[in-house]
Amino acid sequence: MTLTQLKYAIEVANAGSINKAAGNLFITQPSLSSAIAELESEIGIKLFSRNNRGIFLTPAGNEFVGYARQVVEQFDLIEAKYISNQKLKKKFSVSMQHYTFAVSAFVNLVKQFGMDEYEFAVHETKTYDVINDVKTFKSEIGILYLNDFNKNILTKLFKDSNVIFTPLMKCSIYVYLYKKHPLANKSKIKMEELMDYPCLSFDQGEYNSFYFAEEVLSTYEYHKLIKANDRATLLNLMVGLNGYTLCSGIICEELNGDEYMAVKLDSDEKMTIGYIIRKDITMSELGKKYLEEMSKFQDKVLE
Repeated sequence: MTLTQLKYAIEVANAGSINKAAGNLFITQPSLSSAIAELESEIGIKLFSRNNRGIFLTPAGNEFVGYARQVVEQFDLIEAKYISNQKLKKKFSVSMQHYTFAVSAFVNLVKQFGMDEYEFAVHETKTYDVINDVKTFKSEIGILYLNDFNKNILTKLFKDSNVIFTPLMKCSIYVYLYKKHPLANKSKIKMEELMDYPCLSFDQGEYNSFYFAEEVLSTYEYHKLIKANDRATLLNLMVGLNGYTLCSGIICEELNGDEYMAVKLDSDEKMTIGYIIRKDITMSELGKKYLEEMSKFQDKVLE
């Protein structure tokens, strides 16, 4: 196995096409196909499968390419420092469920370190993708929650993905809604009172199991339910349709504005928000600093 083969595998994964990858690498398609086949034969796993939409990574290939990216990035750092005398930017990436405070912590991190020496990435994404991003080294840290309902299923997935979960904060459940919502002036809201209003939920794509829902009480039979893909759309639906979502209650007005509020749900349910990292890596200094920024939101957890 050579560094060149690893670079070829990464490029094919990025391009989603042998022909396109070959063009990007300035080699012929047969040469690239042969190199990938030799690599698969040597390591004993099938990296790619094909369908009418193109070429895509197998589950084993997805994990292998994650390791390959780590190797190539480390080689590039060594080459830049000791051969080319260049100074490459250090990279830090985090994946998360749709938590405004986790984005706020990321913003504070970037402000502290700046972007001259560091390359940052943040991915607000689906629950399964948060786990897979950490598993495949796309992100160093993943932010998500556990509760009594999803704990067993996600803990098994953590184990299978070679990641570990560490709690950060335990939260009660709040109804997040527009300040002019008819129920906004209440001190507590019962689930029955929400029946006439649309519950807003983040779509989980092909992994749309109740266990992957970002909102607690995912098995509740909501009278009205609307799924969306991003936080901005949910906020618009709160204003336009008097929609609501269930959340931790941690408010970040500096990012979402002051037109929204959280009201305690009349429920004993709890959620534990925490982070996942791979078992086999040492957390970077940027990762540690990011978690320090996250910990500052512990005193904003509502009772």
